[in-house]
Amino acid sequence: MASLWRCAWTRWSLPSTRSAEVPAGSSCARAWWREEPPRAWVSRASPAPLRSRCVLVEARPLGVPPALLRAHLSPLVPFLPPGLLQVVKQCVRVPVFVMIRPRGGDFLYSDREVEVMKADIRLAKLHGADGLVFGALTEDGRIDTELCTALLAVCRPLPVTFHRAFDMVHDPQVALETLISLGFERVLTSGCDSSALEGLSLIKKLAEQAKGRIVVVPGGGITERNLQRILEGSSASEFHCSARSARDSGMKFRNPNVAMGASFSAPEYSVKVADVAKVRTLNAIAKNIL
Repeated sequence: MASLWRCAWTRWSLPSTRSAEVPAGSSCARAWWREEPPRAWVSRASPAPLRSRCVLVEARPLGVPPALLRAHLSPLVPFLPPGLLQVVKQCVRVPVFVMIRPRGGDFLYSDREVEVMKADIRLAKLHGADGLVFGALTEDGRIDTELCTALLAVCRPLPVTFHRAFDMVHDPQVALETLISLGFERVLTSGCDSSALEGLSLIKKLAEQAKGRIVVVPGGGITERNLQRILEGSSASEFHCSARSARDSGMKFRNPNVAMGASFSAPEYSVKVADVAKVRTLNAIAKNIL
């Protein structure tokens, strides 16, 4: 049976929580399916400012397989709070992967940022991370093998995933071979296009090229409307998708003159939540295909 990895802070494995809704940071509710026990992610930062955090927990009472927990923090937050990872580990019974991302923006890092990444990896391991997720590129759009090798050495013996920095590479097929040679366990990609659906043909080529040496995970713009086409068209055994909707804030007093973020941030009094109905639909689609 496929299993769902989901970005959430949910009651499903926390009996004391009252609401079935799942507060999530804007653009961070994510789901992954695969045919083995899933891993939870705690993301240190996201590419764009996000005002809320979310954590993944198991969702068995809803008939949904074990869930992935991932947290998005604003780039203004300079560290992953160790307490966040500690609480996640206490709440879930699945491995937890931590994303190492010192800032938003591109994936070309300075020496100082590299030191931050190494420190974050050590802290994540110290506080119980079961795996790490990162990506780094050179200025000409290639995998930064020197930096990745150094970071992988710090990550050992934990497994590592290369994130969607892959979608910004100059030659994805060469990049895939590089990741395989470096020892990455999986790579998340939209097929170097605006969405996994648009990049479907490349995702399929990459999966065929991988031949089981690395797991190619389609992600980006996946919904219940296109999931079947993407899974069947890519032959993927995992996917990464959004399953969220907007919920009005519970605040009764509202100050319309202040916004806690940039102009492109989510509305101040709108909360992104993981949508249970969407998760159930995704669950059913994946079960029929995987």
